[in-house]
Amino acid sequence: MSLLRVENLSVSFRTSAEPLQVVDGISFSVARGETLGLVGESGCGKSVTAQALLGLLPPKKSLVSGSIQLDGQELTTLEIDQWRKVRGRKISMVFQDPMTSLNPLLTIGAQIREVVALHQKLSGKALEEEATAWLAKVGIPDPLARLNAYPFEFSGGMRQRVLIALALSGRPDLLVADEPTTALDVTIQAQILELLRKLQEEFGMGMIFITHDLGVVERISDRIAVMYAGRIAETGPSSQILSSPLHPYTDGLLESVPGFRPRRSRLVSIGGTVPSPGAWPPGCRFHPRCHRVLDRCRTDIPPVTEKAGCLWSCHNPLAQTP
Repeated sequence: MSLLRVENLSVSFRTSAEPLQVVDGISFSVARGETLGLVGESGCGKSVTAQALLGLLPPKKSLVSGSIQLDGQELTTLEIDQWRKVRGRKISMVFQDPMTSLNPLLTIGAQIREVVALHQKLSGKALEEEATAWLAKVGIPDPLARLNAYPFEFSGGMRQRVLIALALSGRPDLLVADEPTTALDVTIQAQILELLRKLQEEFGMGMIFITHDLGVVERISDRIAVMYAGRIAETGPSSQILSSPLHPYTDGLLESVPGFRPRRSRLVSIGGTVPSPGAWPPGCRFHPRCHRVLDRCRTDIPPVTEKAGCLWSCHNPLAQTP
């Protein structure tokens, strides 16, 4: 049984005219101890998907349909008071920018003690020891003293470690990491990825790692879901997706990244840009940028095909799975 099962998830935002759809009928799953890499260019709907999973979209401005089941519990029907028992304890999130995610007016200790007290029901000395232990667990030097420091007193990499401690201190079953290494240099990025991998192994949690960096997703993901213009273009084991992609969009992403195609003398970019919500083309949404486009791609939505653990949505895939 999957830890997380998302089926036909759609997200729209209310506007003065008609609702603006951003995510359109996506489905995927995550098992315990597994990492799913959710990849795609900016504007594909990855972060909105993440916010929908945690019930963070404003209810008066958004419309969410479909099913999100976490360990058998339906999340789309939860009320605000019910979310307080789920968010942080069963599912948690690491955001991209720690400076906007951490409260600049509170010490690190105050923020992590609040989370630990809420989810583990600790107080007094036990609470202080648990907060200190979490800072130590994520590699913060001199953790007891650093509890009294403010976010601005930490480097970018250390702030990201604090965010990870906050997200994991409730010991969630599922962690959603929304581009947590984008603003970090390569050395710190590698340290954060290794830290996430180590903590995931220790707690046996599932993880969704959202990024546009295929180099990062190669290092951390067991499976990959490629997202384009609000839909899932292709899903499969990381080794399969990165070595023999079926969807032309996935292939285009790989062509544009150094190291994935070592025989190439030059990188090849994907022409054009991701269409904005409300301006999605008919048929296959990638067809205006696709070098394998057929006439029916311009009019007919491609069906989802499944074979050998891979799913893809394309009228003219690069190859067929064995």
